[in-house]
Amino acid sequence: MKQFFKFMLASMVGFFLASILTFIFLIFMLSGMLISAAGGGKASPVKEGSVIEMDFDRPVPERTEDNPFEGFSFGEWKVGRTLGLDKIITNIQAAKTDPKIKGILLNLTSVNAGISTIEEIRSALLDFKKGGKFIYAYSENYSQGAYYLSTVADSVFLNPKGSVDFHGLTAELAFFKGTLEKLEIEPEVIRHGKFKSAVEPFLLDRMSPENRQQFKVFLGSIWDHIIQGVSSARGISTGEVQLAADSFVAREAEAAVKARLIDRAVYYDEVLGTLRKKTGKGKDDDMDFISLRQYDRSPHPPAEFSTNKVAVIYAAGDIVSGEGDRDEVGSDKIAAAIRKARKDPGIVAIVLRVNSPGGSALASEVIWREMSLTKGTKPLVVSMGDYAASGGYYISCIADTIVAQPTTITGSIGVFGLLFNAQNMFKNKLGITFDTVKTGHYPEIGSYSRPMSDGEKEIVHQEIEKIYSTFVDHVAKGRGLTNSFVDSIGQGRVWSGTDAVRLGLVDLTGGLNDAVKIAAKMAGTEKYRIVRLPQAREFLEKFLEDFGTETSTYFAKRELGEDYRYYSLIRSFKKNQGIQARLPWAMEIY
Repeated sequence: MKQFFKFMLASMVGFFLASILTFIFLIFMLSGMLISAAGGGKASPVKEGSVIEMDFDRPVPERTEDNPFEGFSFGEWKVGRTLGLDKIITNIQAAKTDPKIKGILLNLTSVNAGISTIEEIRSALLDFKKGGKFIYAYSENYSQGAYYLSTVADSVFLNPKGSVDFHGLTAELAFFKGTLEKLEIEPEVIRHGKFKSAVEPFLLDRMSPENRQQFKVFLGSIWDHIIQGVSSARGISTGEVQLAADSFVAREAEAAVKARLIDRAVYYDEVLGTLRKKTGKGKDDDMDFISLRQYDRSPHPPAEFSTNKVAVIYAAGDIVSGEGDRDEVGSDKIAAAIRKARKDPGIVAIVLRVNSPGGSALASEVIWREMSLTKGTKPLVVSMGDYAASGGYYISCIADTIVAQPTTITGSIGVFGLLFNAQNMFKNKLGITFDTVKTGHYPEIGSYSRPMSDGEKEIVHQEIEKIYSTFVDHVAKGRGLTNSFVDSIGQGRVWSGTDAVRLGLVDLTGGLNDAVKIAAKMAGTEKYRIVRLPQAREFLEKFLEDFGTETSTYFAKRELGEDYRYYSLIRSFKKNQGIQARLPWAMEIY
């Protein structure tokens, strides 16, 4: 007994000391992180004659939260502040009239952004040039999106050993039919819409004719817009641009110069020499570069104060019920933000910024309901980003005005239900069988352990048809169209922003700033300030929420590499509940 108490006491003392040491370690760690984060956020003075060097090597989210830990990587334990699209646009606008800023250098070796996000940035840069300032672009290798962005520049430079990956768009879909067959899992699909391709990856090993058709149409529309943009910016005909893409001549730097896709093949130090001459510096003088992240932390002239506010509500990510995670459109969270904006007498207009491939049909209905209650009380405008499809279009269709980029992927008016029968996998692969006791006909509907009965399939089918009918009715009433016409362009079909305008699903093409100006004009005000909702998370909330997520994501990405996208899709699929209104699972355009 004496030995027992001796060891117990030693264990208690050890545990107590370990707890104290852990606490002290966490205090020092958090202090260091705060100092590091604060250091990264210290205001940087802008020198006369400065040039902003912009890069997009980090993903571009819709918005950035204003707290010292924004951009802190909990997987790598270092500060790497990311600017959201909102901050990028705001800083480009500020730089346009900042007398200390002479111009911008776009360093585009890596661009992690969707095509419509690139379009937003490109439009802001085109407006920046109206201030009489220069833009130069340089890259070791231009991806297709990076090159499209670079064409806003006065001069486009490329490393002599680099290339321009300009050859046309392609879309790649992942199909899991073979995987399910090997596992002896049978997908059970009920859908409305011959173009509703979200379930095809589980049924087929390649695109259906209908799906291939819709991809050809909307990819062609997006590509035509890119060709027109490059042609206009580079001063060459669309035919010449298309020929350059078809022959892939830009894979060699000198050939890219000859095709007039770029201006010069030079090294980075030669670009610096050109910038020195442009800014009036001596041959051996250092350039006064300031990064966009530093410029964001620098003092800008305060915006003119106004009591009139335009609320921009961000709905980015998969649409889910409840609050949702930070990268999801939680129905409760977004509905509450819309409700708050509606009841705030200082908010004169609302812009819903949608960047979503869809998700839960029920969650979409919850958000739509709050939008419908708001319509008529104050101007309601939707701005579409890279995606505003299926559930993303569901929550948008009731707005007074809908603005989309020409490259936005939208429409996909359709609904589906997807269940899996894993009975054979459990039995043949794992030796597991199931037996049940039930008190009615349908208490086990949706079970993975057996196939659905005909009665269960009919119940789900009725729900699908009811939700699709509601979806079509919402769109018809919101857009002033007939139900039969909406059904004819619906059926789950995806459209580009350009085609959506032609069909009446969207009012006009443009970006978020255009949508805000339209909303303010509808409210009858020229002076206003923007408030962004939902409100940003507090420091402690962000720390607790992000710590586990960031760390696990970091290690998963490190182990899986490019295959992380498939893991992410499967993880997203597991979270889906109920009938879905969403885009295909795995689609990349590059």
